[in-house]
Amino acid sequence: MSNPADRPRAKSLKPLRSLLPFLRPYRGRLVAALAALLIASGAQLALPWAVGSLIDHGLAPQDAATINHYFAGFLAAAVLYGLFAALRYYLVTRLGERVVADLRAAVYARVVRMDPLFYETTRTGEVLSRLTADTTLVQAMAGVNLSIVLRSGLTLIGALVLLAVTSAKLTAVILVLVPLVLVPLIVTGRRVRRYSRIAQDRLADTNALADETLNAIQTVQAFT
Repeated sequence: MSNPADRPRAKSLKPLRSLLPFLRPYRGRLVAALAALLIASGAQLALPWAVGSLIDHGLAPQDAATINHYFAGFLAAAVLYGLFAALRYYLVTRLGERVVADLRAAVYARVVRMDPLFYETTRTGEVLSRLTADTTLVQAMAGVNLSIVLRSGLTLIGALVLLAVTSAKLTAVILVLVPLVLVPLIVTGRRVRRYSRIAQDRLADTNALADETLNAIQTVQAFT
């Protein structure tokens, strides 16, 4: 049975560098996804600015021409955000699918070349679980989750810059409150990561048990 305590705990994201060779064949798609991410984030940040300008310069003086001008800007930002957000999601999802497909092929090629002693100490079901369930987590991380992290980071930086331009005092208050939000998230994230590792190990054990049971189903049924 797999034991999470037997494996070294990851203290950084350096192991993710091993995914870089799988990303290189899709450099163009990756660059396009990053460009779509930047444009979508910029358009998202422009939405509240457009609404504020519409209220300050259009609705307050009751100027119809100014209202139309700023409303057109707001509509353009909304359309731009929707289009490039959808494009970013499509590119990132497709990129994650391709990377995981190549990763599974590489893992399978490695598994079939392992020493016979490896299969004397490792159950087949556990190997299959690593080949399917674990790579699915990599797919989620390398695809949508990574995109969400980058988008949130860019949005946070852009929002802080706009807030600093608008009100330095309010920016200082926000910067004081940010650690109060981040610290619980970091602590909770570490616990979730530990439980996720345990869950993956238990899933591998379950798959191994199911594989052994089904491969000897006649014997199992004879004693049940």
